[in-house]
Amino acid sequence: MEEFKKILITGGAGFIGGALIRNLLINTESVILNIDKFGYASDLSGINSTNYAQTRHKHLKINLVNKNDIDQALKTFQPNLIIHLAAESHVDRSISNPLSFIDSNILGTFNLLESSRNYWENLNLEKKNIFRFHHVSTDEVFGSLKKNDFFNEKSRYSPRSPYSASKACSDHLVRSWHHTYGLPIVITNCSNNYGPYQFPEKLIPLTILKALNGDAIPIYGDGSNERDWLYVEDHVNAIIKTLTFANIGETYCIGGNEIKSNLEVAEYICKILDEFVPKETPYKNLISFVKDRPGHDQRYAIKSSKIKGELKWEPTYNFENGLRETINWYLKNLKWCKTVMKNSGYKGTRLGI
Repeated sequence: MEEFKKILITGGAGFIGGALIRNLLINTESVILNIDKFGYASDLSGINSTNYAQTRHKHLKINLVNKNDIDQALKTFQPNLIIHLAAESHVDRSISNPLSFIDSNILGTFNLLESSRNYWENLNLEKKNIFRFHHVSTDEVFGSLKKNDFFNEKSRYSPRSPYSASKACSDHLVRSWHHTYGLPIVITNCSNNYGPYQFPEKLIPLTILKALNGDAIPIYGDGSNERDWLYVEDHVNAIIKTLTFANIGETYCIGGNEIKSNLEVAEYICKILDEFVPKETPYKNLISFVKDRPGHDQRYAIKSSKIKGELKWEPTYNFENGLRETINWYLKNLKWCKTVMKNSGYKGTRLGI
């Protein structure tokens, strides 16, 4: 990481981007430019809680659909590394408003790639050899698995929602800019993240807050849909490993090896809340099954043997430990939840993942 003195991160006001920036501010000397359109789920409070936010972190409100703004940011900041996290990521929102996902995830990635290519091609040889473009993606691009199957780096793409289709397209664009133009890229595809500062419409924080409020906890279908859960700090550490050790052009799948059904996740949360904030009746009595969403993928699970073998990374949190830390954080930060939901205009109508 020492060669990356200046890092540009897109989507750094989001959940994963914020966790990554906090880690880099604390553990490196890098200066970070955070470009984000500051949409409904954006928040800087976690970054601003670090001791280095005022001196080594700058944020600009830039929508990636505006290429001229990207060009100017690259020209002014002169990064050694670009980490592309900016994306619309909520499946339900992609079903009700797919155009915003096309704009952000496809057109935005195209604009960033073109600006990055033009910038990189005009660097001197020394700086050109240092430069990297790291694209952060999702396992949802691979579609849905059968029972006991796993995704890996050779899995075929089979996206089944507007969100996953737009992310699949962005993966293909990044890979093609490497093969066609030589842009030095690395791609990572991660499983479902969870942890502190996640926007409250996602499954785990939504379940926590619904339970605390005594509201029905909505679970799609029969709750049997399975996901591989990855604590966000483990994901961030995997990204940093790839920045340090991965060869150009490689792809790595990053999973937590903690596969749970949506119903199991809700029951885990209820059990821990029974312990932390006991009430007269068990929280699991609030679980309510609702109509399934269209095209709901049955199972995601990642086999992370490549990154474990080549880069010596593996998750440090098991699901229960990570979940306990996450629930503790939300219990201590209910004011943050209310603030971000109010600022976003969130109405509480969307469910989980």
